[in-house]
Amino acid sequence: MLSPVKVSACLNSPRPLVLSCHSCRRPLSFSPSFRLSRTMTAATATTTTDSNAAPKVTSIKLPKPSAKIAGQAKDVWTIVNEAAAEAQASLPFPVLNLGQGFFSYNPPDFAIKAAQDALNDVSCNQYSHTKGRPSLRKALAAAYEPSFGRKINWETEVVVTSGANEGMFSAFTAFLSDGDEVIVFEPFFDQYISNIQLPGGKVVYVPLVPPSDNDIRTVSSSEWKIDFEDLRSKVSPRTKMIVVNSPHNPVGKVFSREELEKIGQIAVENNIIVLSDEVYDRLYYTPFTRMATLSPELQQLTLTVGSAGKTFSATGWRVGWLIGDAELIKYVSAAHTRICFAVNSPLQEATAVALQEAAKPENTFFVDHVEAYKRKFRNFNRIWDELSLPYTDPEGGYFVLVNFAKVKIPEDYQFPEDVTVGRAKDFQMAYWLIKAIGVVTIPPTEFYLPEHAHLAEKYLRFAVCKTDDYLEQAVERLRLLKPYIQN
Repeated sequence: MLSPVKVSACLNSPRPLVLSCHSCRRPLSFSPSFRLSRTMTAATATTTTDSNAAPKVTSIKLPKPSAKIAGQAKDVWTIVNEAAAEAQASLPFPVLNLGQGFFSYNPPDFAIKAAQDALNDVSCNQYSHTKGRPSLRKALAAAYEPSFGRKINWETEVVVTSGANEGMFSAFTAFLSDGDEVIVFEPFFDQYISNIQLPGGKVVYVPLVPPSDNDIRTVSSSEWKIDFEDLRSKVSPRTKMIVVNSPHNPVGKVFSREELEKIGQIAVENNIIVLSDEVYDRLYYTPFTRMATLSPELQQLTLTVGSAGKTFSATGWRVGWLIGDAELIKYVSAAHTRICFAVNSPLQEATAVALQEAAKPENTFFVDHVEAYKRKFRNFNRIWDELSLPYTDPEGGYFVLVNFAKVKIPEDYQFPEDVTVGRAKDFQMAYWLIKAIGVVTIPPTEFYLPEHAHLAEKYLRFAVCKTDDYLEQAVERLRLLKPYIQN
């Protein structure tokens, strides 16, 4: 083994340092004594060669991170999760998480079995084709053809991605150059923004407008409207894409055929790609239309996004996909190859088998799934009726927005700066709700520009993708709000 003095000499050499065992020549890992100090500040390094002490490295100034990553405010997920952890330490009952949209139960048994079987398949434990396993692309083509009303070429019109999010990032990376613009409706899925900005794109915002009397009555999510004059005014020569999310997170709006046709007309007139985020396309409670089916022109311009996580209650599987014209998919696939190369093989195969099983006439999973969510919403939303708190009745997805304008937080309640400085009132309400009654929810102004936050600062978003027992516990807990409601 090298002595400390010899190690020190190596550290001062311009050549890379590689330590190896004298007998077998295998590389050796550094011991804890080689940890770098967090206080390195200069561009040079100094070492000590005291034979009785391990070498110490000091005074290195680390490079600055990208401006696209550094300096961001603490995100909503960190804020609510930290508050939940603190609350759990002080509350006499368990904290109930209705914030993030993850499920509290497993995928269907046939999907679980498919995943277990896939692990015993040699090919499923190796790389899959960068565009996705043929079995999954074929299954996706078969699953989408009835609603698309046409044949889908599984080889050229489908790409499998590491979750829907990576698929959308691949689409933005494929088509955006510096300064290209993407129109996004507020409230938005927060990942859209960084996914657009990282490749150099610019986000242009168009808010959905809630009904003016939403403070005093429960409204349908269909009543959140697009101002089409505003939308047209935001189109410029740099507009490259429009993102449409239907069924919508968090509003629960299923865009009507008429609304989609108007958006589509703008896209066709200006040769704009439509990224149609349809990850909740198996959870709709009113007629649902796919953007890509409206005209031959929109078929060419639309990228349809899907997700095994939402389809089979398996968000941890991270299997998503994009379906679209071969000329669009070609470039999405090229970007995807550079971003992550390939998606995990076992869960691709499991998704393929699950889609095939769910399509069998005797399998009623998708019908049962929709009915189960109708029941979840009925049972959960009765607490808002009981408390006389208006809400937005969703047409799809598994979120509900509830108007908390009548709930009064004690005036002397102390909040941390994270939920007061630069934040709208819904952050304080969400924080207080966690700390006071142990229910985690999400403040929806996180999904708005600051100048549009007033449209949603009275709301909180609740996820009902939980077991019925879990939701019943939440209903009981939310009854603790009664003393704080002022009519």
